[in-house]
Amino acid sequence: MIDLYYWPTPNGHKITIFLEESGTGYRIIPVHIGRAEQFKPEFLEISPNNRMPAIVDRAPADGSAAIPVFESGAILLYLAEKIGQFIGEDIRDRVEVLQWLFWQMGGLGPMAGQNHNFVKHAPQKIFYVMERYIKETCRLYAVLDRRLADREFMAGDYSIADMAAYPWVVPHEWQQQNLNDFPNLKRWLEKIRARPAVVRAYERGAAVSSKPLVDEESRKFLFGQTALTVRAVAQ
Repeated sequence: MIDLYYWPTPNGHKITIFLEESGTGYRIIPVHIGRAEQFKPEFLEISPNNRMPAIVDRAPADGSAAIPVFESGAILLYLAEKIGQFIGEDIRDRVEVLQWLFWQMGGLGPMAGQNHNFVKHAPQKIFYVMERYIKETCRLYAVLDRRLADREFMAGDYSIADMAAYPWVVPHEWQQQNLNDFPNLKRWLEKIRARPAVVRAYERGAAVSSKPLVDEESRKFLFGQTALTVRAVAQ
């Protein structure tokens, strides 16, 4: 059984997609990041970066004590290695999966996340900053579109790389991207969207919350944290 500390964001969806695809038993423990629940001491014991998702594996492969894991990419890697699925069957396949997983973690996720912030949520619209992240998101879409020109999925077979990237492309309209400019990416997105496990994963998310995450109350928790925030929580 996996305890999943979760809120329905792109990073949260990554993990429910994996768990549904693999048929792994799990229970969702909601962490309402718009109401500062990510700063609760019990959650910080699992995720010291005060970010979700995080998991606790109550039945690790070595039969020892429960293992907590934070950071969505690390969680996907941990689960894929434990279960032996969606990570490639040999060293070359594994390298393909891992490099595209890290591409998402270091590129698509952060850039699209900043896109969301400045385009959708910023109280003041700063054209230079908006253009910067819209263009970089566009560039990353083009990288992925080119990658998918001669293959069905990012690393050949469906893998944790696809599970990581997909939720960050779902909000393409927020990101001011036209999928008709990226036909291979569009085909990939539609194919993953139709997978029954992905449908179930998003249904689980909607059952947790379907309300907008950013409002006046949540803004102070979601944006503008500093070192003082971390130090205050530790006291």
